[in-house]
Amino acid sequence: MRKTLATIFRFSGGVKRYLGLTVICTALAVFFQFLTPQVIRFTVDCVIGTEKFSLPRFVVDWIEAAGGRSFLRENLLLIAALVVICALLNSLFAFVSRMSAATFAENVIKRMRNTLFEHTQRLPYSWHVENQTGDIIQRCTSDVEVVRNFVSTQLLQIIRTFLLITVSLALMFSMNLALSLVALVFIPLVTLYSALFFSMIKKKFAVCDALEGELTVAVQENLTGVRVVRAFGRERYELDRFDEKNEKYTNSWVRLGSTLGLYWGLGDLATGLQVISIIAVGAVLASRGSLTLGEFLVFVSYNHMLAWPVRAMGRILSDFSKTSVSTARIREILDAEEEKPEPEGKKPDMRGDIVFENVSFSYGDSPLLKNLSFTIEGGTTFGILGATGSGKSTIAALLNRLYDLEEGSGRITIGGVDIREIERSYLRRNVGVVLQEPFLFSKTIGENISIAAPGAKLEEIRAAAAAAALDESVMSFQKGYDTVVGERGVTLSGGQKQRVAIARTLMMKPPVIVFDDSMSAVDLETDAKIRKALREVRGSATIIIISHRINTLLDADKVLVLENGEIAELGSPAELMEKGGIFSRIHEMQSEAVSDLLIREEGEI
Repeated sequence: MRKTLATIFRFSGGVKRYLGLTVICTALAVFFQFLTPQVIRFTVDCVIGTEKFSLPRFVVDWIEAAGGRSFLRENLLLIAALVVICALLNSLFAFVSRMSAATFAENVIKRMRNTLFEHTQRLPYSWHVENQTGDIIQRCTSDVEVVRNFVSTQLLQIIRTFLLITVSLALMFSMNLALSLVALVFIPLVTLYSALFFSMIKKKFAVCDALEGELTVAVQENLTGVRVVRAFGRERYELDRFDEKNEKYTNSWVRLGSTLGLYWGLGDLATGLQVISIIAVGAVLASRGSLTLGEFLVFVSYNHMLAWPVRAMGRILSDFSKTSVSTARIREILDAEEEKPEPEGKKPDMRGDIVFENVSFSYGDSPLLKNLSFTIEGGTTFGILGATGSGKSTIAALLNRLYDLEEGSGRITIGGVDIREIERSYLRRNVGVVLQEPFLFSKTIGENISIAAPGAKLEEIRAAAAAAALDESVMSFQKGYDTVVGERGVTLSGGQKQRVAIARTLMMKPPVIVFDDSMSAVDLETDAKIRKALREVRGSATIIIISHRINTLLDADKVLVLENGEIAELGSPAELMEKGGIFSRIHEMQSEAVSDLLIREEGEI
């Protein structure tokens, strides 16, 4: 409970006054709610009956001056008006308390959402790789909504329940001890079985929440991969997979509902027994003269007020158990360590040489890169060739600090400065990376290209697109650069998406550009056009091209060939061709494959 409330109040800075107003108004609403039965008791016992006035002295003096008991009997409408006024004030303060509680809740949840989003933006890339997107979304939406419902509704009920129970028992004990003990005996009983059910409900809700996360992941993967599903006719398989997860999720909620039903049923039984006991014992006491008729009516009224919060206590605890699970899942995100900013991050000239010195890296127990040492001269084009899994993309990730090298695993320098000493945001702004599978936002082509340069003119956007051999294709679209690409760029071909990503990076004009197999989906002719355009617009930028296609690397000043995480060959394309090693063999195989393809195409024509 302490951690749950601490998590909630962590986001209450600046709006705690609304919670204070909620407590004050709730207390006033409870006061006027309890005042009404006392007015009725006074009317029955002291106005209609003959009991002495049990009121403050100044009130008694005012009544006597007005005409005493006979005056009140002749003007019962005044008492009725007092009851109406109490009811109106009760409603007014209840309304204000709900409004202030809602204001407090929405501000807390708004800050929680903002904090979660901002925090996930700062979490390391490795954290996002290890956690499923659908589960993260579920925690940031469904779990936050559970917390919102608790803060906006149940937190107010907790305050109100505490006040109702406290005031009810205090007033009841002040009137009759025996009848008060009858009402009191049921509270420990409810508290006991509520505590037993609390852990059961919490565990079952945790299972439901986890299964909801799996269901969200299944939906998210299916929707983002809809083209793959359709292309391979996997609709039935995906439907069966979803149905299986949905069945587990439904059954988990049925089991939870059964537990809650039993819990609430016991609460209704305890409430019913309490009401019957109060009426039975109160009737006996009233018949013996130990209790006045007005006190009996007040006791029944107060017991009704007490029975409701005691009964509601079960629902509050069940909702609180859900909230505790949701806040725990939210804390798992908030407790994840963010990328540590450099205390005094350097901002060196990024046009210097890039040097890898004895770099080793592994994602697990098996090392991927093994003691790599090479230099990329500033302003040159450097190619990297290697088989799948050889560590090509890892080099790009390390250079961009998506992953950090551990101590003793070598170092990477730019212009002689260790990249771990360079301000992370500055490094990433100056090292543009074009990925093999680029991500495009649901915006226009022009907006996707200019994301790195907000406010760029259409001429600048077209120039970057032309360098990526994209301008001609875009201008053939009906809406040109105002064409909306759809979610994740689904309306564009693979090659077009890659070229949009290339143009987007070129708009940054970074001094270091890394193409991570980012021309794999374009044809050879377009590949050649892009390389030619890059030579013209690159300026003094350092270009790193990671590719499995030899033709893409032929214009590089130097090419690094990786094999099993180690340097197999390093030199200019001409030197590597003469050497007759891996580079030369791959070039021959790819050239033969291209020739065979051309021959087949000519034969078909």
